[in-house]
Amino acid sequence: MTRSDTTPMTAVLVAIDVAKSCNEVLIEMPGSRRRRRLTVANTRVEHDRFVAELQALAPRPVIVGFEPTGHYHRPLTWRLVQAGFDTRLISSVALARTREALHNGWDKNDPKDAQVILHMLQIGATKPYHDPLANRINDVQELSVTHEVISRAKTEVQHRILTHYLPLYFPEIERFRGNTRSDWFFAMLEQFPVPASITALGKDAFVAAAWDVVGRKVSKSRLLGDIWETARTSIALPIAPDAPAIGMFRLVLGEARRLIAQRDDIEVAAIKLLGEHADFRRLQQVPGIGPIHALTILAEAGDLRRFRHHRQFLKFCGLDLSTYQSGQYRGKTKLSKRGNARLRRTLWMAAQVAIRQRENSFRDKFDRYVARDRHDPDLRRKAFTAITAKMGRVVHAIIKRGDDYRPFVEGPVPGGGTPLTPCREGASATL
Repeated sequence: MTRSDTTPMTAVLVAIDVAKSCNEVLIEMPGSRRRRRLTVANTRVEHDRFVAELQALAPRPVIVGFEPTGHYHRPLTWRLVQAGFDTRLISSVALARTREALHNGWDKNDPKDAQVILHMLQIGATKPYHDPLANRINDVQELSVTHEVISRAKTEVQHRILTHYLPLYFPEIERFRGNTRSDWFFAMLEQFPVPASITALGKDAFVAAAWDVVGRKVSKSRLLGDIWETARTSIALPIAPDAPAIGMFRLVLGEARRLIAQRDDIEVAAIKLLGEHADFRRLQQVPGIGPIHALTILAEAGDLRRFRHHRQFLKFCGLDLSTYQSGQYRGKTKLSKRGNARLRRTLWMAAQVAIRQRENSFRDKFDRYVARDRHDPDLRRKAFTAITAKMGRVVHAIIKRGDDYRPFVEGPVPGGGTPLTPCREGASATL
């Protein structure tokens, strides 16, 4: 990522403390200690007036710094980016630490924050701001965030079904549940929520009634027969299928099915939106990365080419190593986790999938890492972390270079001879 650690001496510095209804602004002209204070309300008229005032300062360069506050900064910063101003991001953690150091206390208010932001602009403690709308990733971000929200809601509803409703009304049916993406299990429960609704029919009648509900299954007759036998010997509470409690059960089952359908619709929309996107297709070539992981990486990181080195990308993800050291004391080296949590989690999950696949460099590195003791939990945790960092390096490399992913190759040369030299991810093997 290009650093914005230099502030021209001739630049006009504009510090904005963002809030929901109005923003505190502090403007400092070059070569002057006098500062102008403004309050800019979040209205179209006020934004227009503020942009016009900054444009009137031309031809001097204008550098605008702000601390992101929720999403309230997005409308104003979009206007500033479109007007051509140099916009820079102030880390919330860095702002808090700097405020405590400058004012020797924890006191916080908007005018004081604007002063601290101005100070951080002067010393270059800023980051470049990449507006999602200007960089054409706003739609990708909305798809990614909405998919996560719906996935979390779906997981919560499914846990409620598994831990509350099924233990009461049909405990034994849980063993027939497949993966969390399947809809047939909840569709069948919605139609047959209690054992009595199943045993009220004969075995053959139940198989015929549920035949279309469970979809396409291998050995469907045997599966439905097993469900009927399970219902016949169930220990469920004797609740009538038309009881109000079962009505609530059906209501929650319908919510689970609705969330599954919404998630599937978002995944289809993501593939439709990014299907021809070169980076989206290239990311899915990496073991462990599917459409949703690729979507999340693009949504959270934007264009990975803006990171000049993979270490910058790993730091952005919070996968860089940090060590606390003071005097003779030196703490453990561990992940900083001072980065994008969603991106870090996505890379971690992709790494988990990759090491369970066969014949890829992620699996090979993991096996070599835990070869000393495969059951040591601390060693396995370190191995998972190392694989996650490797996933980040590979993702950055293939996007940065614009190359397709080429799998790890290691083994004997056909016909005998010396082994192939192990190659880096994304690089070709050499004899």
